[in-house]
Amino acid sequence: MKKTTSWTLAPLSGAVALALFLGPNAAVAEGAGGLNFDFYGSLRTHGEYVRPDNRNESDGGVDSYWGMRDAYSRLGVHMNYDINDQLELFGQLEIALDSANLKVQDPYDQEEEVRVAQVGLRGDFGTIQIGQQWLPYYNAISFPVDMFSTYYSGFATYTVFRVRDSVAYYSPDFNGFSFAASYSDDRGNESSTSRIDDSRAQFTASYNFGDTTISAGVDDRGNANGERDRIYGLSASHQMGDWYFAAKYEQFDTFNDTSGAFNEDGGEAFNVFASYTLGKNTFKAMLANVDNYGEDIVHLGYDYQYNDSLKFFAEYYYEEETAAITPRRGGLQDFPANAQGGQVIAAGLRFDF
Repeated sequence: MKKTTSWTLAPLSGAVALALFLGPNAAVAEGAGGLNFDFYGSLRTHGEYVRPDNRNESDGGVDSYWGMRDAYSRLGVHMNYDINDQLELFGQLEIALDSANLKVQDPYDQEEEVRVAQVGLRGDFGTIQIGQQWLPYYNAISFPVDMFSTYYSGFATYTVFRVRDSVAYYSPDFNGFSFAASYSDDRGNESSTSRIDDSRAQFTASYNFGDTTISAGVDDRGNANGERDRIYGLSASHQMGDWYFAAKYEQFDTFNDTSGAFNEDGGEAFNVFASYTLGKNTFKAMLANVDNYGEDIVHLGYDYQYNDSLKFFAEYYYEEETAAITPRRGGLQDFPANAQGGQVIAAGLRFDF
């Protein structure tokens, strides 16, 4: 993935150049819409006990182990500049930190060092942003059930989270209705966890009424041979006092009729999630069935919000077939398909600064 490194740094170089250009004006306009930077970080780590169903290493399995695992730590900076009363320029750079391996890398996709590198404009027309970013389909369809604190959060979906070389548009709210669309260049899509050498396009529509949001979306994953390879998704979420409920459904519409393939035509993913908050305590549960990527999944969690910056958490995770489980401190590149799923017990902390 080194061939994309120079591109990844391009948005950062542009942001730095813009900051240098606007710096004197920003200093004069301080407190009146000048250039602002907000640096932040989050340390997220846990200890875990992992027990794969197939522990026969000679048969491609993974032996049980105790170990440390990073849960997507990061360092970042937000930049914003008010061009006028109606238009805001913004940017973001976020670096991945793997606290368990003591490296600058994503703990899952360990070839990736940068999580977000984007610039954009925000105004009455909506928001347009370019660079490596979270994509509309994940935001609308997968995020409502992606509410856990450990490394094992977010696997029960078919889509990718962030892609380089992407441009996205988010509409303003029209009486509760909004939509979004994105396009990702083939170079960015090839560097994502999909590893697909073709461009990617997404479209979502959402409707919010009161404490309820429903969304629909399509993720056209791209295919170098021009063959059909899409994900269709629906999600719904509802906040009811201290209770939160969400559900998600996805289906593949593809050229691939191979039984057991990740993108097998007609493959389905179902998720239901619920959480309850009592003071500083939050209890979470998700049941899912994801064809060819985990199959039956059970995820239970408990968070204790000690203060605004520090959270302690404990979780139990089970998958019928391999999706998230890897060897100790491994990631995507170490995917052990023959581990045949298994169980995880994890406990750790999250410290935001």
